[in-house]
Amino acid sequence: MQRRLMLTAVAAAALVAACGGGDDEWRGTLLETPATVTTLTAATINAGTQSSGLQALSGTAKCDVKVVALNYRTPGAKGEESNSSGVLLVPAGTCAGQAAPLVAYAKGTDVQKPRTLANPQDGETFLLAAMYAAQGYAVVAPDYLGFAKSAHSYHPYLHADSEATTMVDAIRAARNAATTAGATLSGKVMVTGYSQGGHSSMAAHRAIERDHAGEINLVAGAHLAGPYNLSGSFKLPDAIAGYQFFVPYLVTSWQKVYGNLYTTASEVFKAPYASYIENLLPSPTLNYTTLVTSGQLPGGPTVTPNQARDAVFQSAYLTAAQTNDNHPLAQAAKRNDLLGWNPKAATLLCGGAGDPTVPPAVHMNVAKADFASRNLTNVTTVDVDAQVQAVYGVGGKAPTDPTSAAFATYYGNYHGTYEPPFCHVAARATFDKVK
Repeated sequence: MQRRLMLTAVAAAALVAACGGGDDEWRGTLLETPATVTTLTAATINAGTQSSGLQALSGTAKCDVKVVALNYRTPGAKGEESNSSGVLLVPAGTCAGQAAPLVAYAKGTDVQKPRTLANPQDGETFLLAAMYAAQGYAVVAPDYLGFAKSAHSYHPYLHADSEATTMVDAIRAARNAATTAGATLSGKVMVTGYSQGGHSSMAAHRAIERDHAGEINLVAGAHLAGPYNLSGSFKLPDAIAGYQFFVPYLVTSWQKVYGNLYTTASEVFKAPYASYIENLLPSPTLNYTTLVTSGQLPGGPTVTPNQARDAVFQSAYLTAAQTNDNHPLAQAAKRNDLLGWNPKAATLLCGGAGDPTVPPAVHMNVAKADFASRNLTNVTTVDVDAQVQAVYGVGGKAPTDPTSAAFATYYGNYHGTYEPPFCHVAARATFDKVK
C-alpha cells in the first residue's frame, strides 16, 4: 500500500510538471491555432469612425487591422487550470511587419456570457481597432473567465487577483500567437481598461511590476473610470447608477471565490431575486435591457438607483457591511481595493466628474491622493467631464432637471457611451510618449 501511494504521488508530480507545475509554464499557452476572423481595412475603419463621429478623436486609420481569435490557458479564481478566449488586433496592410507595441486591454462590465471581443461588429472591439490598432499598436483583449469559450463555471467579477492573471496570460498568449497571426511585437507593453476593465488593468499593472518585471517590459498603464476604492464605495449612502446589476454581480462572485459572505442568498437578497440571483450573471441570453424588461432585475426610467437597490437587497445586510469593517463583504471589498502600491511605469487615471456609475470622487481622486501621499510623480489624472458636457450636454452643459428626458439620456449614457472615447484619447497620448 505504501509503495502504491508513493507511485501515485510520483505520477501526480509528473502530471503537474507536464502541465508546467510550479513555474506555471502552461499559462498563456494556446488551446487553439489563432484564427483570423477578418481584416478591417483602413477605409472601412475610416467610414465607421466618420459616420459615428469618432474620427475627430481617433484620427484617420493608418493601418488595416487583422482580427484574430485567441483561446488560451489561464488560472481560475482559485488557481485551478482554466482558460479565457479573447482577441488579438494586428496592424496590417501598410503597417504589416512593423514592430508594434502591445496594448493589453480589459473590457468593461459584461452581462452577456456568449459575448466575445473576437467580433469586428462589437462596438468595444471597433473602438480598440480605431483608437489603437489602426494607429500601429497591437492589441490583446481577453473575454474574461466565464465568458465565450472559457470553461470557468462563473465570472469572478472585480476579483483583482484573477483579473490580473487573465491579463498577464493574455499578454503571453499574444506573444505565442504573434508569428501565426502575422504580428511583429516590439517588446514594449502597455495596459489599459475601462470601468471593470480599469480595475482589471490596474490589478494587472500592479502584478506585472511586482511579479513579472523581468518577463514583461511594461512602459505605461492607463486605467480608465475604474472602481479602485471598492471598500470606500460601500460606505456611500446612495446607490450608484446600475447598482442592481453591478452589486449583486459582485456579491455573488465574491461568495463563490471566498465562500463566507453569506450562508444563504436570502440573507442578502429579497424575494424573488434570492431564488435565482446567484446564477443570473453573466446570462446566456439576457443583456442589460432585457434583464429589466423580463423582470429578472428591477429598473426602468422611473426607478431610481436607491429604489432598485432597496428592491433587491436586504437593508440589514448592507447596513452591517457599511458599519462594521470586519463584515465579510467589507473585508472582501478591502481585499480587492487597488490602493497602497507604487506604480513604476507612467500611469494615467482618467474619469469624468459627472459619471454616475464610477464617480471619480470615490475612486480616481482617492487613488490619486493615495499615490500622492507617497510622493509619486509618475501618476497623472485627467477629468474629461468638460468634454462630455460640450459634446453631449444641453447647450454645452449637463442637464440639471432630473425629471427631464434629457437628464435621463445624458446620465444614462455617460459612463457606457460618452466617457470612454475621451479617456481612450488620453490613454493613447500617454502611450504615444513611450511607444
